[in-house]
Amino acid sequence: MKNAYRLTGFLQACIIFLGLQPLYGQEQNEELLSYEMKTRWTDQVDGDNVWSGYPRPQLQREQWTNLNGTWDYVISPRKSGQPDHFEGEVMVPFPIESTLSGVKKTIGSDHYLWYRRNLTGDPSGTGQHTLLHFGAVDWETVVYINGEKVGEHRGGYDPFSFDISAYIHEGDNELLVRVSDPTDEGMQARGKQVSDPKGIWYTPVTGIWQTVWMEQVPQDYIKALFITPDIDHKTVKIEAELSALSSDHVVEITAFTEGIEVAKRAIALGAKSAYFSTSLPLKEMVLWSPDHPHLYDLQISLKDTNGAITDEVESYFGMRKVSLGKDGNGYSRIMLNNEPLFQFGLLDQGWWPDGLYTAPTEEAMVYDIKMTKEMGFNMLRKHVKVEPARFYYHCDQMGMLVWQDMPSGFISKEKDTQHVKHDAQQDWKRPLESAVQFEAELKAMIDNLFNFPSILVWVPLNEGWGQYETEKLATWTKQYDPSRLVDAPSGWADRKVGDMIDVHLYPGPGMELPEENRASVLGEFGGVGLPVPNHLWWNKRNWGYLTYEDKAVYEKEFQAIIKNLEGLISWGLSAAIYTQTTDVEGEVNGLMTYDREVVKLDPSKVREWIAPLYQPWWKKHALLPDSEHKPSDWKITMQPPREDWILMDYNDANWEVCAAPFSGSANPFLPPSSAWKGGELYLRRDFHVQAVPNKLYLKYYAPKSKAVLYINGELVRTLEDGGGRKRHYTHISLEGAEKFLKTGKNVIAVRVSADPGEGAFDMGLYSSDMIGQ
Repeated sequence: MKNAYRLTGFLQACIIFLGLQPLYGQEQNEELLSYEMKTRWTDQVDGDNVWSGYPRPQLQREQWTNLNGTWDYVISPRKSGQPDHFEGEVMVPFPIESTLSGVKKTIGSDHYLWYRRNLTGDPSGTGQHTLLHFGAVDWETVVYINGEKVGEHRGGYDPFSFDISAYIHEGDNELLVRVSDPTDEGMQARGKQVSDPKGIWYTPVTGIWQTVWMEQVPQDYIKALFITPDIDHKTVKIEAELSALSSDHVVEITAFTEGIEVAKRAIALGAKSAYFSTSLPLKEMVLWSPDHPHLYDLQISLKDTNGAITDEVESYFGMRKVSLGKDGNGYSRIMLNNEPLFQFGLLDQGWWPDGLYTAPTEEAMVYDIKMTKEMGFNMLRKHVKVEPARFYYHCDQMGMLVWQDMPSGFISKEKDTQHVKHDAQQDWKRPLESAVQFEAELKAMIDNLFNFPSILVWVPLNEGWGQYETEKLATWTKQYDPSRLVDAPSGWADRKVGDMIDVHLYPGPGMELPEENRASVLGEFGGVGLPVPNHLWWNKRNWGYLTYEDKAVYEKEFQAIIKNLEGLISWGLSAAIYTQTTDVEGEVNGLMTYDREVVKLDPSKVREWIAPLYQPWWKKHALLPDSEHKPSDWKITMQPPREDWILMDYNDANWEVCAAPFSGSANPFLPPSSAWKGGELYLRRDFHVQAVPNKLYLKYYAPKSKAVLYINGELVRTLEDGGGRKRHYTHISLEGAEKFLKTGKNVIAVRVSADPGEGAFDMGLYSSDMIGQ
């Protein structure tokens, strides 16, 4: 390959150069570019062998050409035409802002990024068509060959291709790629990229960030596959898009398991056929699941009337089904293969300190999946980013469930209208042109990832980030792919659509009740932070939703949050997603540091703590009902009582009777409340216990408040607002407090305090036992 190099030396020289010379092409954000961190894989990046795995694992041909490696680049004003000179070399497929690109410059909305490299034309090759493929380029791409425009593409997350047969000639050809990207100055899908990174928003990503490659195909060839398993009927549906066939053909579809043929079908296709659909029966069906990720191999051969193979591709599939159903308690649950399976995963951002959107190597990318599996999680929520196809291939192989977000998009400076608030009654009115583009990219994402059995859920919208026409998007997504569930939106302003009601609560956990046709999920929670010295991205504020400096305290807090989930399962919770896999830039709430060098908790311990969540479903027994859905009376006073007010035999006959919840101001997240102006509030309530439970849980709502709880005169817990947003009740385990209960009458006493007009309070107690115990 021309101008190939080992990256290690090149990067060292490039970094020295950047430190001594002024950057040009546009005004650079010096602070943004100053942060740098290596991973153990940084020095393994080789200009001769960059991301060498087959980029389309579910439609494979034997011959292909990897175009990753050294390209030329230049940054120029948008008004300029095709460049006549280039600034230097860039390592493809790493974003231009990343260290691994060897450039590390920002582009901005008023400049173009140009790429150039040579292509070798081979008209004497066996294929009649030469296809040029781009895995992903952010955001708008125009491709030229030998100065002639070949085509253009909009969208930063989906693969696209051009037939360049008519544009190349024998010998050297010039490939020129122009990219523009407004980042958060535009409404296009861009995930967490912003021009001024801070908080939960990260460095911009521009240009080629997935593999670029070529392949030669015959005149008659298979363009795309769509594979749909049907475990109820023990069949798999195979659909394919074809080039319009030049003559009659026969297509043979063969399924294998461990090299043994298990199903085969041949279909006659007439001239001009551009599509076929068929089903293969699988008599001895083996299901795909996290514990047994069995995959079938698939071979599809296109033959002419003489029996000669004109095109042949290989693929694979997994037999699995995701659906909603009822559990033993009557709750709507997410089912895998017609059985309830609690899905517990990590919010997976997929960012890298050296490559930003692009992992330094495939091994590095797989490491995150392996560690997630090792810690006991069975799912990843791929958060407002789409990974290369090989990521999902490895999830299929390893049995890692995936919830896939559509990357969000809105103009940061217009967030007051385009970022929908959690209590907003109306969605944003997205301009038609922007909506059409967003929906085209949503469709492209689903088409691209359709065949991966690991993907169970589509998430078209996250929170209020550019949230618009929620009902339309949820309905369209479900109709377009009825084989999966739809979560729209994940968190914040629920619109009563989709297959689930999704809560985000930090630190949490919490939930809403399942509905007749919607499961309840906790789409984000946790976010407990632990900054690890010498493994931080920058010297600014490094944060988590709760942040601890002491590892022992961090470990205890994490374990407690996981313990609290057991109670929510008894209320019908189907899934939970902890924030997050790794630290990302200023966020230090990952279970690993940003450079993946430090795993903050012992994976074996995490696995042990998580294991009870996968046990048979829990059953809830209300001991003291809360007032979220039905008011409950409490005895209250705002005057300090005698010291013995917490005891069972205290006479509270003169206390006022009021219905919970209590609030100091209008609160859209509570039902009608009893007024509480703040200060101190004393509450008492009797409740009866038939049998002392083994597991006791508290459900409470106490934002901006401090509450001290006593049962039968014994101090149980002190609660303080733990940060984050309070749109939902929080559930916690009261492990150890069971000993204060007794059969028959019990008394709970609570002292709540808050600043005037600020606080709110409600609570309930319940027990939880496994069904059958």
